[in-house]
Amino acid sequence: MTEQDKVQRTVLPIPDQPHVGLTTYDAKDPDTKYPPIRQLRPPSGAPNVLIVLIDDVGYGASSAFGGPCHTPNFEKLGANGLRFTRFHTTALCSPTRQAMLTGRNHHSVGMGGITEIATSAPGYNSILPNTCAPLARTLKLNGYSTAQFGKCHEVPVWQTSPMGPFDAWPSGGGGFEYFYGFIGGETNQYYPALYEGTTPIEPEKSAEQGYHLTDDLTTKAINWIRHVWTAPRRQGFG
Repeated sequence: MTEQDKVQRTVLPIPDQPHVGLTTYDAKDPDTKYPPIRQLRPPSGAPNVLIVLIDDVGYGASSAFGGPCHTPNFEKLGANGLRFTRFHTTALCSPTRQAMLTGRNHHSVGMGGITEIATSAPGYNSILPNTCAPLARTLKLNGYSTAQFGKCHEVPVWQTSPMGPFDAWPSGGGGFEYFYGFIGGETNQYYPALYEGTTPIEPEKSAEQGYHLTDDLTTKAINWIRHVWTAPRRQGFG
């Protein structure tokens, strides 16, 4: 069993462990000895996790599940992994995404509808309760590197400006260390309203120079995966 496997992870954030033993005040004292600094890492055998979410695509659309849309890479992944057929979908964007990001029923996390139609009715206010932690935050507090790319449609509409508050943003309270994408339900594919973290940014080139949002997001995601997943003893969730 490794040191990481001995970490008690039932309470998050994982509490700091106080030093137990003799405290000396002279570095030359032969009894001056302390355990090494312990970096937080996932337990041994923890996997890298990559979620690719496509809006407005039915369960039976992909050829990986017998559908007419030819998706050979999905077929390869399915052939070498597991295929789940009972994911809870709400037939709407924000509720399905929030259910996936939290592992809970969409009403229990305030997302009974998309953020733009939020009301003060229970289960429909688009606000994530502070009793429900996003999966990314749980993994981050267990030592994972976390990132989100692309669309985020889980922020209450009155909190989507560059002024915040950022509690519901992916890299604010959402548990993602890094975010690159757009906050609302849609954006222009050639002239997108992009954010890096919580900072509004402009694309590196114009549409006339060949810019397209999908290429940009894909490149950023690949670079992050190469940077994080090749690092020693690091696991990523994106």
